[in-house]
This record gives sequence, C-alpha cells and structure tokens, in this order.
Amino acid sequence: MYELNSKLKKIEAYDPIEGNYKIRLDANESYFNINDKLGDKIAEEIKKLSLNRYPDSMASGAVKAFADYYGVPEKFVTAGNGSDELISIITSCFLESGNKILTLSPDFSMYAFYGSIYEMKVETMQKEPTLQINIPKVIDYCNNNDIKAVIFSNPCNPTSLGVSRQDIIKLVKSVFCLVIIDEAYMDFWDQSILDEVENYDNLIVLKTCSKSMGLAGIRLGFAVAGDTITTALRSVKSPYNTDSISQTICRTVLSEKDTLRELCGKIVESRIALQEQIMALSKKYTKLEKVYESKANFVFIKTAYAKEIHQKLLDKSIAVRYMGNYLRITAGSEEENAAVIAALDNILSHMEEV
Repeated sequence: MYELNSKLKKIEAYDPIEGNYKIRLDANESYFNINDKLGDKIAEEIKKLSLNRYPDSMASGAVKAFADYYGVPEKFVTAGNGSDELISIITSCFLESGNKILTLSPDFSMYAFYGSIYEMKVETMQKEPTLQINIPKVIDYCNNNDIKAVIFSNPCNPTSLGVSRQDIIKLVKSVFCLVIIDEAYMDFWDQSILDEVENYDNLIVLKTCSKSMGLAGIRLGFAVAGDTITTALRSVKSPYNTDSISQTICRTVLSEKDTLRELCGKIVESRIALQEQIMALSKKYTKLEKVYESKANFVFIKTAYAKEIHQKLLDKSIAVRYMGNYLRITAGSEEENAAVIAALDNILSHMEEV
C-alpha cells in the first residue's frame, strides 16, 4: 500500500481565512479594483490574444513593462507565476539537499516551507524583542554556520517593519551566501535595492504585482538579479510558467505609471490614517499593547487578546489576520477603515467593562 513520504506527512496546507465577509482586511490586498480604472483597456488587449498558442516563454512584454516602471534593465528581470513560484525555483535549484538556509522569525511562512520541501536544513533566527532584524547578528550567523542562502521580506510581512537600504547592502557585501530580499511591500516605502543587483553576484530581489498594483488575482511576480543568476533562473524555470492573459494584464497595467503611483499613494495615506486611529485606540484601551510603525500597507498590533478580538471582528463580518499574540489589519478604503475602527472601539470597550 502506497504511503506518503515523511516530509509530506508532516505538511499542513496554507490556511487563508475562508468564508464570505463584508470587509476583507486579512490578506494585504489593494482595496482598489484595477478594473474600475483600466478594465476596458485590459479587455481590448486580451481580445487581441491568440489563446490557441502557448504564451511568450519569457513574458517579454511584461518584463519590459516592469523594467520600465522600476528603471532596471530588462536583462536582469525574470517573470514567475507569483513570487511563490520564484521562491520555489530559487530554493530548489540554487541550493542542494542538505544545504543550510537561514530564515528569520516572524516572517513570511513560505520561505521555510519551500526550504523544508526541498530538503534544506532550515535554520531560523528569532528577531529582536522589538521585532527588528539585527543585521550584524545575521552576518555573523551566516558566515560562521555555513549558510548557503538567507531570505527575508523587507518591509516585513507580518511585522510591517523595514530594514534600511544601507543595512541591506551591508549584509549583501558581508556574507558569502546568496541573499534573497523579498520587496513585496517596498512600493509603500523608499529603501529598495533594485538598482544594486548588477553590483553583486549574490543578490536576488523579489517583486510582486499583488500589493500596490492590485493584481493579486493574476499571480505574476518578478526576480531581479545580475547576469549569472538571471541566466540560470531563466534556464531552470518551466518554459511557459506565466500565461498569456496574466502577461497581458500586467503589461497593460504597468504601462499606466501615473495611475499606479496615484493608487499606491492613496494606499499609503489609508495606512497612515488607519495606524493613527489604532494608536489612538491603544491609548484609550490597555489591551492593545503595541502598534508598530508600519512601512507597508497594513498595521501590526500586539495584544494578548488577539484571538478574542479576531473572533469578535469575524462575528461583525470583518476579517483581519490573527497571528498568535498579534493582529494584522490591511489598510482599506475610508469606509472600511472607519468600520474596523468602530468595531474595535466597541469590542474593546465591552472587554474593558468585564
């Protein structure tokens, strides 16, 4: 009788919130539906496709639009079926079974997941009590423990905190291993190192269309690296890893630079407003222990009552992300932010009375 191998027996599937809720602030998505502004243009471009033909294997149009939007050479950009696929490819192909990969905690769970699936020795360094990354400590650990790759998000999901460009460059210059920086949320901050990839042969920067661009539904991401890594990445990825429709939508949307930058700016304004309102609640209610200073499109809150608050929000048809002693709340529209603040105020006021 067939049995799953030991690594598959231990795996638990990714567990997003399921169900229908009036307000979804749990997945760090853009609150803008890009179709409202560009739907007609996207539809016209999709009509031109020959869907009986395989897609462009290198997603050349999308890569060109990405490179133009971010001001990097096309030759350094590889498209993937979301950043997740690129993390999977990098982990499985640039490392070998038994190699050590360093992840940080807390951080995006899929880094350790893929490392484990591909039989790496996944080592995890706890962040400082402040949830900040101690870069000198990471450098020391990498160089003294035969680490072959280190990977983390900047700004971080879920903490919302960021590491400065100067410190990231210091890390890349100081270690002997591959450094993979996931800049999924960097559009909301100003410390990107995209322009540094050609200067270092051990650096990969990951980008996504899912956050500031509002294209979570099409699953398209990009890896940016120097010549050697990019040549290898393009060689080991599946021949047709991104489909024609996703490529077309991405290319069309990225060509609308002013629109994207306007929407990104509004998301940042929404996050600032949400953070200020939650900080005001934290001064009013002691059960909100700490509100972190966000560099992303969400607010991260420390509270020993996270599980109870999370459930009470769900009862009010508001979904946020529950993470142990923390809550992560995505910045939404003005109306959505107002609704979650009112709900939190109501929940916390009743909890304080008990």
